[in-house]
Amino acid sequence: MPVPIYVVDAFTGKRFSGNPAAVVLFDSYPDDALLQKIASENNLAETAYPLLRSDGNWELRWFTPTVEVPLCGHATLASAHVLFNHIIPKSSQIEFVTRHSGNLVVRRQSGMLNMDFPAKQLKPSNDDLTSLFGFQPREIHKCDQFIMAVMSEAVMVKDFRPVRSKILELDHDGLIITAPGTDGYDCISRFFTPAHGIDEDPVTGGAHTMIAPYWIEKLGLPEIKAFQASERGGEMICRMNGDRVELEGRCVDYLSGTIEI
Repeated sequence: MPVPIYVVDAFTGKRFSGNPAAVVLFDSYPDDALLQKIASENNLAETAYPLLRSDGNWELRWFTPTVEVPLCGHATLASAHVLFNHIIPKSSQIEFVTRHSGNLVVRRQSGMLNMDFPAKQLKPSNDDLTSLFGFQPREIHKCDQFIMAVMSEAVMVKDFRPVRSKILELDHDGLIITAPGTDGYDCISRFFTPAHGIDEDPVTGGAHTMIAPYWIEKLGLPEIKAFQASERGGEMICRMNGDRVELEGRCVDYLSGTIEI
């Protein structure tokens, strides 16, 4: 049975940068084991499965090559991009119903896509991360999923060479490193989650639900322009809206076709 698939570069206006995500469109979900096999076969950081519901909204699920995850920003952006451009071109808003992260609204505005995600609650930590970095970061914060290490300079983020085994020893699944930005960006970051099969994620919307609250408060700005300094690189604009984070970015089509199930 042929099933439509798209691959989209998210959080970028340039093909071959940003974070690629596969978007697969079923009429009804098959069993979870097949969804996981497809994600493993795609071997991208995320495969997203938007599904039209009877109430007119869309259900959305996300799988890495190894596990289903409760939230993924770039694959949500990619899913909205596919639906707006190929399935429901007259729409300007999509409400995704998710199993673990509530309802997520994506709006199309002047060529940009704006997502609304719950903000992470930051808790300062005194963890000693010297063995991971070779020095103690300026600040360390934790939330339910991630550890965030704040560096003094952008070059410290760019030059970091991760040791996979040491990241896996951390008591949280994801590691964010961040610093003040350069070259017109307010902050810079990188994100690592080998526990989910992704040694380094190219651009991570979910991580910015922790990064954005920190830097917006720290810098005293209404919004920030954020750059994720992976090899591919990507960018987004972040704003706070109460206890929510607005993440705004672009996407570029790379591939469209069908898979055989």
